[in-house]
Amino acid sequence: MSMFGQVSVKNNQYKLKGAFHHMTPNTPIRNADDGWKLLGVTNPRDMTYIHSYGGEAIFFESLSQGRLLATRCDSKDCETAGTIYIPFRIHCPECLGKNTVIDLTDIAKKTARVHTFMTCARSGAFNLLDKPIRFINIEFDGVATILMSYLSVGDPTIGMKVVPIFKTGGPTFTILDLSWVPEGTGREQLPEGFSF
Repeated sequence: MSMFGQVSVKNNQYKLKGAFHHMTPNTPIRNADDGWKLLGVTNPRDMTYIHSYGGEAIFFESLSQGRLLATRCDSKDCETAGTIYIPFRIHCPECLGKNTVIDLTDIAKKTARVHTFMTCARSGAFNLLDKPIRFINIEFDGVATILMSYLSVGDPTIGMKVVPIFKTGGPTFTILDLSWVPEGTGREQLPEGFSF
């Protein structure tokens, strides 16, 4: 019996435990349009990628707790001091000083609106979102940057007021734990695992 894969860090080294992949080698690939002739076989590889978040870990952890974090340059010597950034930026792009982490949840709930959008009917092989995907670019009052995300309920329009929702039930600790819904959306309309 294999257990699901887990990664931890001990003595400054990654420690892998359990199974990360379920391999099915040499499965025939056949052409359904030509008499099911053999075209090849699957040849899966057993490879585990470890993606380290570094200074951005706090951002992804906060999503699982229903909070949206941003950063702000507080350097007194910076020409753009006071500028707020989301997506999360560890360092100020102007002075390269370390930014201050701030909680943007309340500002997002009150001022987020769709800057622009794109609806995607088809996507790549590793897409985890249901299609059509309604990608939205979101702007916030007092924030210098625009955040790209996706709308979980309804159809976007430019200027539409939206509020963040968070995957607090079974979080993935990725950007997919953050989504948006139109202002006024009820709890019963949220996707499974998501909350305001």
